[in-house]
Formats: sequence, C-alpha cells, structure tokens
Amino acid sequence: MSGEEGNKSELEWPMDRVRQTFIDYFAKKYDHTVWPSSPCVPHDDPTLLFANAGMNQYKPLFLGTCDPNVPMSGLKRAVNSQKCIRAGGKHNDLDDVGKDVYHHTFFEMLGNWSFGDYFKKEAIEMAWKCLTEEFGIDPERLYASYFAGDESSPCDEESRAIWLQFLPENRVLPFGKEDNFWEMGATGPCGPCIEIHYDRIGNRDASKLVNADLPDVIEIWNNVFIQFNREADGSIRPLPARHIDTGMGFERLVSILQGVSSNYDTDIFQPLFVAIQQATGCSESYSGKIGTEDGPLFRDMAYRVIADHIRTLCFAIADGAVPSNDGRGYVLRRVLRRAVRYGRQNLNAKQLGFFSTLVPTVVELYKNSFPELGEKQEMVTAIIAEEEASFSRTLDKGLLKFSDMADKVPKGQPFSGADAHFLYSSMGFPVDLTELMAEERGLALDRKGFEDKMQHEKDLSIKAHEEKLKAGSDGKDMRLVAEQTAYLVNSLHLENTDDSFKYQWDVPLNDCKVKALFIGRGETPDGMGFLDTVSTESGTVGIILDKTAFYAEAGGQIYDTGVIQSENASMTVNAVLAYGQFVLHLGALTHGSFQVGDSLSCQVDYQRRNPIASNHTMTHVLNFALKHVLEDSHANATIDQKGSSVDSSRLRFDFSFPKPLS
Repeated sequence: MSGEEGNKSELEWPMDRVRQTFIDYFAKKYDHTVWPSSPCVPHDDPTLLFANAGMNQYKPLFLGTCDPNVPMSGLKRAVNSQKCIRAGGKHNDLDDVGKDVYHHTFFEMLGNWSFGDYFKKEAIEMAWKCLTEEFGIDPERLYASYFAGDESSPCDEESRAIWLQFLPENRVLPFGKEDNFWEMGATGPCGPCIEIHYDRIGNRDASKLVNADLPDVIEIWNNVFIQFNREADGSIRPLPARHIDTGMGFERLVSILQGVSSNYDTDIFQPLFVAIQQATGCSESYSGKIGTEDGPLFRDMAYRVIADHIRTLCFAIADGAVPSNDGRGYVLRRVLRRAVRYGRQNLNAKQLGFFSTLVPTVVELYKNSFPELGEKQEMVTAIIAEEEASFSRTLDKGLLKFSDMADKVPKGQPFSGADAHFLYSSMGFPVDLTELMAEERGLALDRKGFEDKMQHEKDLSIKAHEEKLKAGSDGKDMRLVAEQTAYLVNSLHLENTDDSFKYQWDVPLNDCKVKALFIGRGETPDGMGFLDTVSTESGTVGIILDKTAFYAEAGGQIYDTGVIQSENASMTVNAVLAYGQFVLHLGALTHGSFQVGDSLSCQVDYQRRNPIASNHTMTHVLNFALKHVLEDSHANATIDQKGSSVDSSRLRFDFSFPKPLS
C-alpha cells in the first residue's frame, strides 16, 4: 500500500466490511453463488477432526461423487468465508499459537470456487483486481509464485505467462511442489497452484524473502488449479472437468487493510484483549511483545493464547463438538486447559470462571456473519464454564506439583516422562501443556518416556482384558486380531456375517452354514488357530457362520447366549463378539462334532434376552426423560450421553450436563 493507504484506520476497513466486500465482489461482479460456511466440526467426513480449509465441503464436486439431488450439485461458481480450525491432526498450529503474531487455531478462509467453469486466466485476473482495485492494495507490494515443475509434473508456464501481464518478471517466482502443487491424496485430483504474497514493508525488492517464513513477507492468497488426476503409478492425466479452489486468510487480509503488522493488532482481537484484561484483573494491557521482550511472565503470549482459544471453543461447541477424553473432544479439552492455565498463572486471574465470561465478546464480534454463535451462546457458555470449573479443581495442585517436580530435575536433564504421565493421569494436564510449562522453565520434556509410560498402561489394560477372556476359554487366546481377520478375508475368502436376524424373536434360525472354526491363536501349527473340524475334545471353540440370530456385544449391551446345534452335535454359546465384519460365537461342544460347511441351527436364549432388551429400551427412555426434564428447564443446555452398560439384571446410563441437576 502507499503511505496514505498504510494509515487506513480501523473504521475505514473494519473486519465485517472486509469480509462482506470480498463476498460481494465475487457475487455481484462475477455471478458467484454465496454458499454458507460448513460447520467447523465435519459431520459427514470421518477423515477430518475439524474443517481446516474452505474446500472441505466441496470434495464431492471435485471427486465427481456429488448426489445430483442435493442443492450443491448445481454449483458452478461459489464464494464464502469458511470457519476453520487447525488444532490436532495433519494441520496443527496449536503449539505455535501465542509465540508469534500470526498463528491461530481458529481462522476464517475467504474463498472463491469454480466447478468446471472458469479457469486460470479468469481466476488470476479476478484475484488481482480484487486486491488492487476492490481493496486498494499497492501492487508494488505484491509477488506471485508458480509451480516450477519436477520429474512427475510439468512446469505451470500458463500461470507464469498470465502473471507477467500484471507483474514484472522479478516478482513472478518459480517454486517446487511443496509450495506450489496441491494433491488431495496419494492418488486422485491434483494440480499446480499460484500463491500471492504481500510485503508489509515495501519500497524494496523482497523477492528473496518470499516463502522464507518471515512475518514481513506473507502469503495471503492461494489459487489451486485442479486439472490433473494422480494415478496409482505416480503419473498424471488431465481431468475431464477442471476446477478452481482458492483460499485467502481473512485475519491476514484485515491486518494489511488496517495498516498493522500483526493479526492480533486488528479489531478482530483488540476487543478480546480488553475483555481478557477485565476478566483476569491483569494490571498490564496487551502490548504486542514476543519472545524475550515479553518478560518472564509472557503476558502478551498469554493474551494471544486466550484470545485465540476462546474463538476456537466458541465456534467448535456451537457447531456440535463437546470437550471430552477422545478425538476432537480431547483437542478442545487441551485447548481450554491451555487457555485457563495461561489466565491463572500468567495473568494472575483471580476470578474462578474468567474464561467463560469471554463468550459474549466473541458473539458480539461475529454476530453479523455467524449468528449461530448468538443462538447457542448460553449453551456454549455453560459447557465452557463446566469444563473450566472441572479443571480449576486440580489446576492449582497440579501447578504446585509441576513446580516441585521441575525444581528437582538435575541440570542438563529433561523433565521426566513418568512425571508428565502423572500430571496427565492424576491432574488432567495434557502432555503438550506440561511440555509448554517445562519449556518456560528452560527444560525439555522426555516425550519418549511419556509415550513409553502411556504404552505400558495400555499394555496392562490389554493384558487384563486378555486374562479375562482366557479365564472363560481354557486359558486360550480366543481373540480375532488383525492377523486372523486378514486370514479370513484373504485366504478363506469369507464374506461378512449377516446378523440382521438378531432382530427376530422366539424362532430358531435354521440353515446357518459354518464358514470357519477357531480354537485359539497359536493353537495350530501355523499359529492362526483355524481348523476344519472341532469336537468335545477341542475345549472352547469359536464358530463363524454365514448368518446368525445372536446379538454380539456392542454399544454397552451384553451379548446373547444360547445353543448352536445340528442333528448330531450341539454347542453351548457362552459369549458372542464382533470383530469387524465377522461375528464369533464362543462356547464348548456338549456332544458330537462340527465341520466347515455344516448346516446348523441358532437357538437364542430369549428368556435371558428379554430383560436385557427391556433395560436397553430403558436407557433410551431415560435419555428422553432427562432431556425432557433438564433441557426444558435450562434453555440451550443439552444432555450429552457418554456411555451405557446393559445386561439382564441392571443398566447404567452415563451423561454430562452443564448445569446443576437440582
């Protein structure tokens, strides 16, 4: 930007205006459909913890698998601002947040898309005019990079030629696959991309600083040209339909237009810093310092972490995620506990529950663009408050315990992995939080020691489970592990067990074919444990049938028992377990023998199943009743089922609720 443009006030380009200007530019000038952001918690893509890019929801269009009956199938051009979270999984910025002035776990991705419509020339021209004309950014500060080509993919000469219409040759730069080639996976859609970079300082040749990971020369916009398909042999072939996928960091663009050198100095974060100071009672306001300049208390780092993390939690919880002990829920728990620790220890927050008081500020900041935050505000606040209170009960003790442990670390030695495991298991400290605190004390963490301790605990749990299984199976290992299931599929060519008959009652299921007979891992010369014939002398055996009426243990409900028999043999079924697509019936023959290929009859003990089914039904009734009583009396507070256990004599229903029950 020019000197005059560099002094733009926040009032001239507030965050809401920046976002709306981008969307209107593509919608009104280039006939793009304004498509809503998908939730940042994917409900239909098991490969993702969180939505981490604008293109996630458009995968079916890129892959050609979109249902023709859904509205998205008709899209040709689209524009939006996508809610994204990068914390956990392949894309993880959690550990870097706070240490610099540009990393975030939550961010918005501005994007425009073409699905088999316009391509490189139009996309580059649209991007150039958007930045230089619509936003008035100084073209002298812009640089473009393109794919230089390699042994498997050609140089993107087309993009280079287009860019030379807008920029001089010394600002159109070639880079390799890591920076300028996009692939969806090892095989599938792929293509070169161009990146637009911005020099915050200006009046210089910054070409050598592009992609140097410096805060003064930053990438602001990526345009991916999806034009090839990567084959299994590594070669590429042209796609029948070519697509455009672009993404521009909203927070970075706002910082440029507001004339500041840090995303955290914009009106996206400044109101949050004010709210954080009020909530914690910290004597010093945010000043933007990093590293050693931030002093021994790292106050500004704490401000950045808390401001970033409260946004992440608000959006994730509003979109359906809940802090828990696994998956994305555990990522959120880690995020929350990091923020609370910074507030209590670095900003000396006195108020119990300071973190949840920041929710209204986030809602106010985003009310115009993401109204779902306001609609879920009470629920979001309640869940954060409950998590914060739970962690606060052990936080102070944990901090004292950590300090005591750290003081005893010999000079030159890392913080003990075993001690980190104790803080994790007894105090609820995620290991990355302990690692961060150790780093602040100048200590490394023995990560391997921590992982070894975790594995040891896991091994003990597995061993206990194995001993439990062996106790009822003559001491034999009757589990079907990956080696056995692979053998069933690849060597015996077995198909899935059809267990749909478990929903039938009070009638035997006849003509069930024996597909495999199992006597235990390591019980045969090849170690697999499969035989063609079993008898009363075989002890505990496992039978896999082509179909079954028995219910396998699942979802907290215990398995069926009963009898499997033929005209000349019978087996008492003591347990039924599911291993992937196979149902294994465990028991001992009372007389006769079974052979692979025999036709058997399944006779479930329905008298035993009756109370189990009743108790299973009661868990649903209890869930409904709890929702009716508790949710109706507490607006925006929801019951979250954590688990259940059902057998013939009892039931257990585990749930969480962010409000007192009485």
